Amino acid sequence: MKAFTRTQYGGPEVLQLEELDKPLIKDDQILVQVMANSVNPADWHILRGKPFFARFAFGLFKPKDRIPGADFAGIVVQTGTQVKAFKVGEKVFGESINGGAFAAYIAVPPDVCAPMPEGVAFSEMACAPIAGLTALQALLVHGNIKKGDTVLINGASGGVGHLTIQIAKAYGARVTAVCSSKNIEFVQRMGADQVIPYDSENIHAHKAKYDLVIDNHGNLRHKDFRRMGRRGVVVGFTSMGHMVRLLLENVFRSYPLAQFTAKANTSDLKVLGSLIQKGSIKVHIEKSFSFRDLPKAIAFIEDMRTRGKVAVLWDDVPVALEAEK
Repeated sequence: MKAFTRTQYGGPEVLQLEELDKPLIKDDQILVQVMANSVNPADWHILRGKPFFARFAFGLFKPKDRIPGADFAGIVVQTGTQVKAFKVGEKVFGESINGGAFAAYIAVPPDVCAPMPEGVAFSEMACAPIAGLTALQALLVHGNIKKGDTVLINGASGGVGHLTIQIAKAYGARVTAVCSSKNIEFVQRMGADQVIPYDSENIHAHKAKYDLVIDNHGNLRHKDFRRMGRRGVVVGFTSMGHMVRLLLENVFRSYPLAQFTAKANTSDLKVLGSLIQKGSIKVHIEKSFSFRDLPKAIAFIEDMRTRGKVAVLWDDVPVALEAEK
């Protein structure tokens, strides 16, 4: 199979397209032929080994996982003897936080996957897992969103942000989006009721109060959360220093501020699939790349100017549906 590999930390240039054996599955895994991926900020952070403390999980001096990549959508081509949830030939989407997705085939446990909704493209579903789970869990699990809540979304035009707007609206919230002036029309199309352009209004001086403040961009200070929100959720950070200051200050404050990393599970992925199938949310794909240009896709998203998501298509891989159980 074709796969992108790396043996050192660095930029997209360290990725090499190689021919490898297909992974062997365990009894409790499925083998998925990958039809599409998406790239995320997490991918280039892991690729570069930044922030440095993340290397304690991914490899201190060199990457532990040869094949990077998390988001995928594809077709089940083999199931382990213990697997009952999926059958060969079934279309699935999911996330592998341990990497391995930037390849023609990936072996994963079934509990990080869900069935694809009918009539939706592989590219759209490949773009849903990390961004969609982050948005969904920020709102429902950590933000405790309720119908009628007012929600401020900082960083509203990116992969996580544009889905956060749509999911919040699907659950009956009123949304104020923070983005650049050039993205005002885009976030309005995603469903934002009000927009604050950060390049013409200082969000650090904004006076309005919201039931929930979600920071996808990672530049809000603790006093910003307390001033604007009755509760808050932190999704991203602009720097290590900012993260440390924010979390340390929260230790000494009785303010309901949650910080988390999204975890893949079939139940939440099914919710995303249902919302997409009903048309309640739509993944906006700004640009698609051939799998051969995956390094270019990572460089594109690293510029941090993407509206919505970036997809990668495995466009010359034949579909194999033979059972190998």
